[in-house]
Amino acid sequence: MVLDDIDKRLLEYLQHDSKQTNKELSNKLNLSVTAVYERIKKLERGGYIDKYVALVNKENVDKGFVTFCHVRLLQHSQEYVIKFEKEVTNLKEVLECYHISGDYDYLLKVLVKDMQAFREFMVKKLTTINHIGSTHSMFVINEVKHTTAITMSYENNHI
Repeated sequence: MVLDDIDKRLLEYLQHDSKQTNKELSNKLNLSVTAVYERIKKLERGGYIDKYVALVNKENVDKGFVTFCHVRLLQHSQEYVIKFEKEVTNLKEVLECYHISGDYDYLLKVLVKDMQAFREFMVKKLTTINHIGSTHSMFVINEVKHTTAITMSYENNHI
């Protein structure tokens, strides 16, 4: 499936506010409500839209302490990698986990209440996972930019 400019604009509008009605979207895109509905269904079936979510304000739910944690495994065997990945996905404090290149093997984005909660997470959860050789943590001082939207390229980029 090839996305045209209207599909790309529609994806950007939905990423900005997925609660917009098809009528609102049809006005912005200069299409009929039915055409918007059909395009959204096509994008969902094609796997371009994974799901719809509510983004929660982390400060308001007392989870404003953000940490990025590098993890190095003792060795890179398939067994160690699979075991680590399985265990880290069960840690509710870990929002994101990436297998990366460079000096460390993984980068985790961890969200907790405060420094004490992070220490407890490290001592009681993360470092109890077998095969971790070392960790290195960095604490967020100020969030300069945070977005979940993926920018689309199209001819008249004007959203």
